[in-house]
Amino acid sequence: MGFLLRRLAFYLFTAWAAVTVNFFVPRVVPGDPVRSLISRYHGQLSTDAIHSLYVLFGLDHDRSLWQQYLDYWGQLLHGDLGLSFTFFPSPVSQVIGQSLPWTLALVGVTTLISFALGTLLGVLAGWRRGSWTDALLPASTFLSSIPYFWLGLIAIALLAGPGSFFPSSGGYEPGLVPAWDTIFLGSAVRHSLLPAATILVSSMSGWILSMRNMMVTVAAEDYITVAHAKGLPERRVALSYAARNALLPNISGFALSLGFIVGGTLLVEIVFSYPGLGYQLFQAVGAKDYPLMQGIFLIITISVLAANLLADLAYLALDPRTRREG
Repeated sequence: MGFLLRRLAFYLFTAWAAVTVNFFVPRVVPGDPVRSLISRYHGQLSTDAIHSLYVLFGLDHDRSLWQQYLDYWGQLLHGDLGLSFTFFPSPVSQVIGQSLPWTLALVGVTTLISFALGTLLGVLAGWRRGSWTDALLPASTFLSSIPYFWLGLIAIALLAGPGSFFPSSGGYEPGLVPAWDTIFLGSAVRHSLLPAATILVSSMSGWILSMRNMMVTVAAEDYITVAHAKGLPERRVALSYAARNALLPNISGFALSLGFIVGGTLLVEIVFSYPGLGYQLFQAVGAKDYPLMQGIFLIITISVLAANLLADLAYLALDPRTRREG
């Protein structure tokens, strides 16, 4: 319990630090976000109208920095992330709400599948080293060293194009209205195949290598020898003794992967113009949309912290030594 309380305190402090940094981002960057918004729309506004925009975005200079900070916290506690410059006057929460499901569907599903398949293949390759499974190693090493976006470019060059089954960009066919019907869902699945395959191939290779190496290390431990000496079935020794302990170091990596699901695989979404949160962040940076950047950064930070908390809970469940330390 002590271990868990210490971790909770750490995560709460980190969340506070992230919110504080988010508050200061538009106040320390060069330039004036509100003036940038006005100039983009070629607006000739009165002084009162400009002042109203400063008040609307929480950047007015009539209030002290401390009062602005308290107001910012009040907005966050009410679920208000501000207004987007790019999609003005749409709220940031609405923009994120439209993009987040795309990223969760694409990156979330591929992350879970790649971890499950990569771990199983890594366990097999590590436990049966010297067999045909060693043929996985050269291919895994090669694929894991290639960036996601490079695989995406190769996939587009080889598989996409006029008349191809695989679209090269977008999340669905132009002209369709997002809805829960077979036409739209079929189009969305077809548009997600290439980016999903890109992420799956590259990330799965990394899980295979890391799990295989840990299995080789664990297989040399004394308790594995004792388990064999007791006459336990090979499958039980491999899964209950070796794989369970070899999996522990991968839990942290998997937790980080879950956390970064929200951010998406930024370059992959850019390459495929996929309407996820990562692509939205890219557009926000280009348009200097500070409220949208703040909102996305905050969502990513919270998701990473939540994923790490889940990893700590998994450690408590899988490793008795952690419970004794607490």
